[in-house]
Amino acid sequence: MGVPVAMALMIVSAIVAVACCFAAGRTVPWQGRQSVIVMAAAMIGMVAAAGDARVLLLAGVALIVSAMLGTAGLRGRPTVRACCHRALGSLVMALCAFAGIAHGGMVAESGHGMHLATDAVGGLAAGGVGLLVAWMIADRIRPHVRGVGSRLLSVESSAMTVGVIAMWAAH
Repeated sequence: MGVPVAMALMIVSAIVAVACCFAAGRTVPWQGRQSVIVMAAAMIGMVAAAGDARVLLLAGVALIVSAMLGTAGLRGRPTVRACCHRALGSLVMALCAFAGIAHGGMVAESGHGMHLATDAVGGLAAGGVGLLVAWMIADRIRPHVRGVGSRLLSVESSAMTVGVIAMWAAH
């Protein structure tokens, strides 16, 4: 996947995810909303910064903090699965940001398979992307949330997963 295509996918998926999250209203707790907002801002910021190490570091740290806040106080609630999926997405995005610092930002010719699979951070990012996709597929097979908001949450989850895959492919 070329970098311009990946960048466009990141921006579009971030906007779609935020729109769906807000349209779902009270179905998404504050932990989930903040996580989606931080992930969207990080995606758009990383695209706008075009590999600036300072922005990648700031985004990585913000994503880790967001992942920790994204699951705070949710034990036993029906929204915990979706919030944990978002937290995993934040952690994978943080790994991609840190890998981007280590490898000089977004790479124009090759994606992760060429250079990031050879180091620990890249390997973790690749494993995280695989886990994120598997989780999304499992939730589509056996949905845990029903109703009108469930479609919006499904689109939000899919959009953010596509954005994370695009980020992984671009760095």
